[in-house]
Amino acid sequence: MKVETYLFGSIEVAAEQVIEFPAGLISFESNRRFTLIHEVETGDPVSYTLQSLDDPALAFQIIDPAALGFSYELSLTDAEEAALKLTNPADAAVMLVLFKQADKNAAGLGANLRAPLILNTKTRLGLQKLLPFVRSNVVLSNLSNFAA
Repeated sequence: MKVETYLFGSIEVAAEQVIEFPAGLISFESNRRFTLIHEVETGDPVSYTLQSLDDPALAFQIIDPAALGFSYELSLTDAEEAALKLTNPADAAVMLVLFKQADKNAAGLGANLRAPLILNTKTRLGLQKLLPFVRSNVVLSNLSNFAA
């Protein structure tokens, strides 16, 4: 199918490139069909544009949390696993939505750590999981220099 987008102009999207979010995304519930776009570069990309197929002006920049040095240990409910049709945890991919910092004193982009996207790479179904809180794990190394 041919899709007109705000950022990329006219693009061709094959049926197998469509990712469906049956519940939509938080605050964008009516947008349920998306595709991933990334610029051709060497190696595997870590960031993508999640382009809505329902609204040509809606696109999100998403990134693999590992690229930011962050990892998740997520538990999915039975309902979430059913919504994703997830039978093998290895088929799940976690991505973060990037946003522009609203604070004038903060530069650059931030990542929404509290609402990661969970994608089933086999069924091409996705959901956005709202976490009540995020516990970050900090790894300290080279503390031997501080030993007495």
